[in-house]
Amino acid sequence: MLPTMDSKIYGAVNIFMLFIAFMNVNALQSTQISSNSVLVALLDSHYTELSELVEKALLLQTLEQAVTHHNITIFAPNNEALERQMDPEFKRFLLEPRNLKSLQNLILYHIIPGRVGSHNWPGDGDAVVHHSTLCVGESDNRLPIMKMKSGEKVVGGVAKVVRPDDVIRPDGLIHGIERLLVPQSVQEDFNRRRNLGSISAVLPEGAPVVDPRTHRLRKPAGPAPAGSPPALPVYDALAPGPSLAPAPAPGPGGSHRHFDGESQVKDFIHTLLHYGGYNELADILVNLTSLATEMGKLVSEGYVLTVLAPNDEAMAKLTTDQLSDPGAPEQIMYYHLIPEYQTEESMYNSVRRFGKVQYDTLRLPHKMVAEEADGSVKFGQQEESAYLIDPDIYTDGRISVQGIDGVLFPTMLPSSETTKVSPPVTPKVVTKQRRGKLMEVGCSIAGALGHSC
Repeated sequence: MLPTMDSKIYGAVNIFMLFIAFMNVNALQSTQISSNSVLVALLDSHYTELSELVEKALLLQTLEQAVTHHNITIFAPNNEALERQMDPEFKRFLLEPRNLKSLQNLILYHIIPGRVGSHNWPGDGDAVVHHSTLCVGESDNRLPIMKMKSGEKVVGGVAKVVRPDDVIRPDGLIHGIERLLVPQSVQEDFNRRRNLGSISAVLPEGAPVVDPRTHRLRKPAGPAPAGSPPALPVYDALAPGPSLAPAPAPGPGGSHRHFDGESQVKDFIHTLLHYGGYNELADILVNLTSLATEMGKLVSEGYVLTVLAPNDEAMAKLTTDQLSDPGAPEQIMYYHLIPEYQTEESMYNSVRRFGKVQYDTLRLPHKMVAEEADGSVKFGQQEESAYLIDPDIYTDGRISVQGIDGVLFPTMLPSSETTKVSPPVTPKVVTKQRRGKLMEVGCSIAGALGHSC
């Protein structure tokens, strides 16, 4: 009797395991996207600008999950609306890594979780119909659609539908519209991109000064134009106190800074994290040192920087002795900061033309030596060298980040002892003085005349 009970128990367990496996297979099949899906059609369609924005916004997985639950309707702006008619500053704002949420909300505002074809459009005399979108971050998440008396279909009150039912698939469809739809939340984020308090403050002015020679008021020096290079070198701006160097250059910076250095440094650190393989460097800049803050202040004052960024494999080779000394991480990073704006193209052209090029670094007095090797740029000398492997990770006109495969250390060149070679000394030929020569000549003359000396 016992064997029969055991066989029944094992049979029930097998049936239960088969049921779980069947459910998992169904779940996997439900998450797969068919080749006839509207998402595949969007990526292969002529709406290339919208497809690129969807990929940059990292929304493919979100839209795949939405398609598995319900049909979707996409209102796709044409390429001209996204390429030529969009404000360049607004497009630059959307493509910044810190504004990824705004880009996602903008795209999701063009997608309705449902199927709205041309035959589902309201008639001429009907009221405006509001549909909820996938943009859950929008407070007023309603997209109005209506039909004008002229017969034109309008979305969002501003965009005309120029290609209704352009792409039709079993799980959704795409309508082509003439312009971009901007939700209110994205518009508010764009308006708050600048701190208006920095431009509303009163510029302080000093007391008038009388010239004792002319008894007239001295004219104050005019402000430096926006974007002009700072008056002081970058090393003076890095000085920790007035006892070592003057204050940072007041040129294009000060209380009315023309450059938002802190935001630019945050952008390039976020770009390093999204790029992958440079997490150790980002951790050193933000957590182990205060270099991120110092770099932000320098950029705000108008200076430019090129960062040679070692990847994680190179940083992992650093020993404890190299990092244990006080200030060692700062000194290592200072040697990888060049106070110039260099791209991969400019550095490669320089080393191709001049052979070896020396760049100043923020670690005085050491310089960075670069040369061409194997079709790339090699930094350092002898064994302490690194190649440029990830060009132009981040370039915004003020900060340039170039990825390298090694951590560089300054090479202590031995002082060349020049032996002074004295010029060959020509020995002086001293003529031996012959005394009594005049008397001898006189006596010979007197002897010839018959006289004796």
